[in-house]
Amino acid sequence: MAPPPLLRLDGVRLTFGGTPLLTDCELNVLPGDRVALVGRNGSGKSTLLKIAAGQIEPDGGEVFLKPGTTLRYLPQEPDFGDFRTVGDYVRSGLGPADDPYRVDLCLAALGLSEAAEPANLSGGEARRAALARTLAPEPDIILLDEPTNHLDLPTIEWLEGELASMKSAIVTISHDRRFLETVSRATVWLDRGAVKRIDEGFGSFEAWRDKLLEEEERDLQKLDRKIVREEHWLRYGVTARRTRNQRRLAGLHDLRQQRRDARRATGQVVMAAGETRESGKLVIEAENVVKAYGERILVQDFSARIGRGDRIGLVGPNGAGKTTLLKILIGETKPDSGRVRLGTNLDLAFLDQKRAALKDTDTVTEALTDGRGDQVIVNGEMRHVAGYLKDFLFSPEQIRTPVGDLSGGERARLLLAKTLATPANLLVLDEPTNDLDMETLDLLEELVANYPGTVILVSHDRDFLDRTVTSIFNPVGDGKWLEYAGGYSDMVAQKRDAQKAAKPASAKPKEAAKSADGDGARRSAPSAKLSFKQKFALENLPKEIARLEASIAKAEAEMADPALFAKNPDRFNALAKAIDQDRSALAKAEDEWLELEMLKAEMEA
Repeated sequence: MAPPPLLRLDGVRLTFGGTPLLTDCELNVLPGDRVALVGRNGSGKSTLLKIAAGQIEPDGGEVFLKPGTTLRYLPQEPDFGDFRTVGDYVRSGLGPADDPYRVDLCLAALGLSEAAEPANLSGGEARRAALARTLAPEPDIILLDEPTNHLDLPTIEWLEGELASMKSAIVTISHDRRFLETVSRATVWLDRGAVKRIDEGFGSFEAWRDKLLEEEERDLQKLDRKIVREEHWLRYGVTARRTRNQRRLAGLHDLRQQRRDARRATGQVVMAAGETRESGKLVIEAENVVKAYGERILVQDFSARIGRGDRIGLVGPNGAGKTTLLKILIGETKPDSGRVRLGTNLDLAFLDQKRAALKDTDTVTEALTDGRGDQVIVNGEMRHVAGYLKDFLFSPEQIRTPVGDLSGGERARLLLAKTLATPANLLVLDEPTNDLDMETLDLLEELVANYPGTVILVSHDRDFLDRTVTSIFNPVGDGKWLEYAGGYSDMVAQKRDAQKAAKPASAKPKEAAKSADGDGARRSAPSAKLSFKQKFALENLPKEIARLEASIAKAEAEMADPALFAKNPDRFNALAKAIDQDRSALAKAEDEWLELEMLKAEMEA
């Protein structure tokens, strides 16, 4: 028998400005739950979390917190109030029974000074301070609203490990797929004011969501056909207007009302980058670049060549110099020494993570057109602002809304709309994924992956990097940067292989001495050749990879039949399961083949 919930939301309703935001929402949080709360931007996720935290009173329904249960809530924008130091702010979150040592532990792990003043913190430091205040008490329930925003990858990975070790029940909102897949064991989908739950982690969510939407679309089509039949009967039925059939007429009115009330899923963002002339083959060349601020060296002896069509990711901890290097490469910041040469015919579009291009006092229209009327040129075509913004899910009523009144997700979409309207062949994106929902992220990934020009981006989103970039620049200390081929996972694999290869160099003194004589040389010889098993795998893995790719393609082609699920749902589900298994096996085979190829190359070298 399941234990009683620590927190229960039952029939919660909330309306803003006459439009229902939440309608009859339910949410149960059991001891030890790990729940991902997902949904489109503006669907009410943050509002639902605030209701659960007791910060907003709903219009109706019940919010029950089990007596004696401790709860901590991490908002998107932390409020430091009048606290003089970070230590005071974090300690204010402790309860009478909490261990004060946890404050020191969390501050040290997050790299924060207890004496730092909250007013002087950067965005990433403010987020880490708020996390320390939330996690230090080890409460029964933790509510996290976009915990990974403004965090660097080492901190995100620390957070994943910390949450895994805690006994608290956790409900989290995040745009970071990899983070959600790691921390969640159940998923709650907030869609058009109502919630649906699946007792599986976020990794299973998207297939489940798509299946629900397909079923809903079929139900709506059935309703449409039923309405057509009833209307036909009304027009042509011999007894249509007799008194005894008024009930059937009333039923038709009910069907029409039901159809009007059926709120379809929110439309998709339509995203395309402004096209311009083709750049030269060489886009950026950097030679021996050095940049320091005082005694702190951010870039040391950096050289690189970026060609047309390259998609470069800059990855590293906060403060490592990613944005500085980015601005050096595009000519916004001058290096202390060295040379940066930009190629010919370059047209730049730059999305700044601080969103400096948006002013709170401007309306949405003024922000998009820089105050030049209500028309915008996109790919050489003049478009009205309302029509273009509709592609980014803005309603016509919002085009006169001040930017300061927009949500974080709406501001992110507006800045994307403004950046992508700029004709460019060099797209520069500094933290483009902040505050974007999953569907918008999918489209941005597709746009970046298929962009005909050159892309340079800074991101802490591991999944986004894996899906978009062709190589990564990563700092290794003392201002040095190394380039790794592929995405984030490829970089991690290459670092792991490099560490394995470096281990023999740290051999014990006796082993090192033996390596100097002939016996040592004879013993080391076998390691310079692939084993029979490795050779066999290297020869046969490409065949296995090709077989898996063909199997996936065949199954996907069969699933593309829109009538398959209706005719044979068991076959549809079996195919979906087989595709997931084949994809997992394909990823494993590709990783094994890559490791063996790298090992072979090292041995030959």
